[in-house]
Amino acid sequence: MESHEKALSNLVADSHTVAGRELAGLVFRAGRRMGLDGTCMYVTDLQQSCLVALPQPVAAEARMLDIDSSLAGLAYRTERTQRSRDGGTVWVPMIDGIERLGVLKATAPDLDEDLIRWCEALASVAALLLVSKSSHNDLLIEAGRRRKMTVQGELVWAFLPPRTIGTARVTSSAVLEPAYDIGGDAFDHSLTQDTLHLTLLDSMGHDLASGGASAAGLAACRATRRSGGTLADIIPAIDTVLNEWFTDRLMTAVIANLNVLDGTFTWVNCAHPPPLLIRDGQVLPRMLEREPDLPLGWAFHTSSPPTVHRTRLQPGDRVLLYSDGVTEARSTQGDLFGEERLADIVIRAMAAGHPAPEALRRLLQDLLNHQDHRLRDDATIVLAEWHPGSDRP
Repeated sequence: MESHEKALSNLVADSHTVAGRELAGLVFRAGRRMGLDGTCMYVTDLQQSCLVALPQPVAAEARMLDIDSSLAGLAYRTERTQRSRDGGTVWVPMIDGIERLGVLKATAPDLDEDLIRWCEALASVAALLLVSKSSHNDLLIEAGRRRKMTVQGELVWAFLPPRTIGTARVTSSAVLEPAYDIGGDAFDHSLTQDTLHLTLLDSMGHDLASGGASAAGLAACRATRRSGGTLADIIPAIDTVLNEWFTDRLMTAVIANLNVLDGTFTWVNCAHPPPLLIRDGQVLPRMLEREPDLPLGWAFHTSSPPTVHRTRLQPGDRVLLYSDGVTEARSTQGDLFGEERLADIVIRAMAAGHPAPEALRRLLQDLLNHQDHRLRDDATIVLAEWHPGSDRP
């Protein structure tokens, strides 16, 4: 048996010239060289309801595992390694930065604490390799899909960033539904040296033109800010693109920056539901509610700058952005999901110790159940938390 360090080093070196279909086998062989009986890579499906096995040298005992009822799912939900009762199996979360990708199953006759730590190192390398291959390998993308994607859904997902990003100072996590038929909603979040940027767009309609408008809106936003533009510059840039190429589309938006050093939160609201501020386990009513600007499109913003609002967050504060498809979702009895229920679910989940991605996953499950899994509008949620001086992520 070669050294664990050499096994991981060889895994990285060998990964450069293999296709996505061979990735799980490569990890399996590295695990064998480290003294494991075997490994199995599972990735989450698009809606984060189950874990799906990638093609392995040895067929997985279960091709699909439920996230809410399995030990593998517990590792995924808590982002912590779980060990079977007989001690011969561990389930290790595969995480890229703080984005949950899936879990690695590892088995051995004697899984002591030292070998478990090496399993965690193997899962970390496997996660990095999975990300490196996924952008250009359909097998890895298809593994996370349980049904056909619409064209507008394919378009929007191609423009979206990872669902979760973060540093030791800040975390941002997002979810959106209907995952396979997303139309007018889109989100973005990105980090610079001292700023977290947030965008939530909601284009009118639910068709290919709506998806195209949202994708173009994200592109205009990124092009502007990556050229040194401010929030006040981003709004007319999106407005101009919509007015020129999507003349029949209006779009609402919240676009914001959070200074991760001092907590200064600046934002522009173009006819969108106002963000919610959660502090010390409760929503501070109307704290981020301001008179909104006009929606994007039809050249409303080409001649007059938008209003940029500003406030100062406290450590531990969370800002929740959402589209109206969340609060206006109705049950079969006509009951609105509502803002209060939205905030309450997030607050209870995080009070129970769940990380932000898990809190939003649970929120989305409740939203889907509320509408009997038949969403009538796109629903997108972004949760940003400022936690300077903490041990997160």
